[in-house]
Amino acid sequence: MTEKHLSSQFDSELNRVSARVMELGGLVESQIRQAVYALSRFSIEAVEQVDAAEKRVNAMEVEIDHDLSSIIARRQPTARDLRLLIAFSKATANLERMGDEAHKMARMVKSIIESGAARSLPTGDLRVAAEMASDLLRKTLDAFARLDTKAAVAILKEDDLIDDEFDGFVRKLITYMMEDPRTISSSLDLLFLAKAIERIGDHSKNVAELIIYLVEGKDVRHQTMDAIESAVL
Repeated sequence: MTEKHLSSQFDSELNRVSARVMELGGLVESQIRQAVYALSRFSIEAVEQVDAAEKRVNAMEVEIDHDLSSIIARRQPTARDLRLLIAFSKATANLERMGDEAHKMARMVKSIIESGAARSLPTGDLRVAAEMASDLLRKTLDAFARLDTKAAVAILKEDDLIDDEFDGFVRKLITYMMEDPRTISSSLDLLFLAKAIERIGDHSKNVAELIIYLVEGKDVRHQTMDAIESAVL
């Protein structure tokens, strides 16, 4: 991911931080997949594994931030190197927040299981969206490792599909609650779960935008898709 510098020690530091960011990404990806499994199987064991990973994700975020602050203070990087370090910092923050959303998913699954309503709730569409979000993170990490701007654009488009799934699920859930008010409490858990899934997609989108910023030096946040595609051509 990084370019060669006159200082081999600087190269080593950049590569080490890059590896740590990717390690964090892998841990969060695993955490999300466990949350998806917990939802698909209503598995308390998977919920507990998501919980166990939460402290490690938080600790890694702090460690990476410390390393980045140290590098900036000692090396005083400029231009592309500074963009790279900023991108690492923002990617780390987004990954940690994805871990938070996976943790929320696990808590909601646990609440649904404890309510005794797990098998009667309409979770099929939600599992599809959760798997889409998990796959999107995997693609995002791969694009970030390769600094692939075309893949980043594809990720931005795919996030719109997750948003569409979320909107459709909310409409179905409202209908479900209206038909049987006894399901309102558990259905609200599903609603929060769906929102957590949608937020994972949003954070993947944020990282994809960072790829374009890093490679092209252009901030494409809040831009139209046409403008973003023009920025990477």
